[in-house]
Amino acid sequence: MMKKNSKILVAGSRGMVGSAIIKALKAGGHVNVAGADITDVDMTDAVAVLAYFKKVKPEYVFLAAAKVGGIVSNNTYPADFIRINLQIEINIIDACYRHGVKKLLFLGSSCIYPRDCGQPIKEEYLLTGALEKTNEAYALAKIAGLKMCEYYNMQYGTDYISCMPTNLYGIGDNYDLQNSHVLPALIAKIHKAKVDGAPEYTVWGTGRVRREFLYVDDLASACVFLMNNYSGNQTVNVGIGEDITIAELAEAVANVIGYKGKIAYDTSKPDGTPRKLLDVSKIQKMGWKHNTSLKDGIALSYKDFLNRYG
Repeated sequence: MMKKNSKILVAGSRGMVGSAIIKALKAGGHVNVAGADITDVDMTDAVAVLAYFKKVKPEYVFLAAAKVGGIVSNNTYPADFIRINLQIEINIIDACYRHGVKKLLFLGSSCIYPRDCGQPIKEEYLLTGALEKTNEAYALAKIAGLKMCEYYNMQYGTDYISCMPTNLYGIGDNYDLQNSHVLPALIAKIHKAKVDGAPEYTVWGTGRVRREFLYVDDLASACVFLMNNYSGNQTVNVGIGEDITIAELAEAVANVIGYKGKIAYDTSKPDGTPRKLLDVSKIQKMGWKHNTSLKDGIALSYKDFLNRYG
C-alpha cells in the first residue's frame, strides 16, 4: 500500500495515460510524485535509466511509457514499435529491480490477446492463438513486458504487476490522423467535416467491428487501485465490460459534435481484430468499476480537442 509520502515515479508522464495517473495520485493526497518523460531521461538507454533511478530513488513505479499509435503507424513502422517498446520495458523493469523498488505496475494493452479468441476476453486467453497482424509488433513487445514482470517475480521475489486496458481515449489524446486511434481520429474527422460543411466523412473499414472504450481517468483510478490492492503474476483486464460497433461509435461522436452528415466507409482499409471486449469481472470483484459513460467521455474529449486545436 502506497503511503501519502511514498516516492512514486510515473514513467511516461506527459502521455495521456501517464498524466492521468499523476492527476489521480495527487487527487488522492500523494505528495511525492515524480514524472519522467523523454526530456528527463532517454528510456531506451539502459545506462541513462539506471542513473536516473539512482538519482530519483522511487519506491513505486507506474510504467506508462511506450511508443503507441493507430493501425497506420503500427502497420508502417513495426520494427520501431517492437524495438522501442522492448528497450523501454527492459530498462525500466530491470532498473526497478536493481534499485529495490517496492512495487511496479506495468501497463499493457488488450491487443496482446489472440485475434480470434473467445469473447469477452478472459485474462487466461493470453498466448492461446495468433495475434492480429496489423499490431503484432506492439503486442509482442507488451507480452514480453508482462512476462518479464512475471519472471522477475518468480526469480527475484519482486512485486511487479501488470494490467491490460481496453481501447483508451480522453484528455491529452493524439488527434493526428496518421498516428491516432479510432475515437480521437473520429473526433478530428467529424469536427473538420462540420467546420467545412462537408456532406459526409470517411471511416476506415466496414464499421461493423466491435470495440470497447475506457476513459483515461477511469484507467488511472484503476491503476492506483491495483497498486494498492493487488499482487500476483496474472495480468488484470481493465475496461467497462461493454462494446459497440465502429459505426455506432461514429454516430455517438457525431451527436456530441452536432454533425448531421453521412458516413462513407472505405472498405479498402483494414478493420483489424473483429471484436475486442474484455472480461473485467476480476477487477470488479476486487471492488473497482469505471465511472465515466461513453457519451460523457466523448464530450470531455471533444472539449479537450477544441481547447487544443480550436
